[in-house]
Amino acid sequence: MNKWLKALLFLVGAAFLTRLIPFSSWFRILDTMIHELGHAVMTLLMSGRVLSIELNPDHSGVTYSMLASGGWSPIVVSLAGYMSASLFAILMFYGYAKKKQDTGLITITVLALLMIIFFVRAGYGLWWLVIFMIVNLIFYFIGGKIRNFYYLLLAFLVLEESVVSPLTLLTMALTRPKQAGDATNLANMTFLPAFVWALLFLLFSLWCAKTALQLFWKKR
Repeated sequence: MNKWLKALLFLVGAAFLTRLIPFSSWFRILDTMIHELGHAVMTLLMSGRVLSIELNPDHSGVTYSMLASGGWSPIVVSLAGYMSASLFAILMFYGYAKKKQDTGLITITVLALLMIIFFVRAGYGLWWLVIFMIVNLIFYFIGGKIRNFYYLLLAFLVLEESVVSPLTLLTMALTRPKQAGDATNLANMTFLPAFVWALLFLLFSLWCAKTALQLFWKKR
């Protein structure tokens, strides 16, 4: 079977099955956390200032930041969100392939802690991060197959959301191009329309998903 077709079918099946797991929707905010963290880190690398980050229960998020006007910095920052989430999915499956689930859980927990210290001030996002850290530590200390299953669940949730999010963005860009988030921002800064940027995000996420699944299959 063609590797791309196999990856797509596997993604669809995994997306259906994981939605049957209780509270899976709550854990999907991990993808939003990585997305907004990508914006924040890139802002700092571009010598900008991050004011705050919001994480919302509907899986949306906002990074409030300040950048010097002009230049490539705003474009690079707008690109960072979806691309960071897609690349992070590869990183999680690389940790699984290397049997570093314990290190992976600690890494995710530290990232959540850094979000609290530097970016998330209050609201739903703050409580989500605190509870998420506690749950991670519980499974970390339980260890064994239960910890590994929890890590793999998080990996698949991140993987699915990293594809579903740009797919949703593409739909928004086609139907409501002025409300398509990062794609709209990029369209306003360049000559390419929003749907082209959304399509590029989707294609990149699919390539990352295929790479991540190859790591998973190789491990098995």
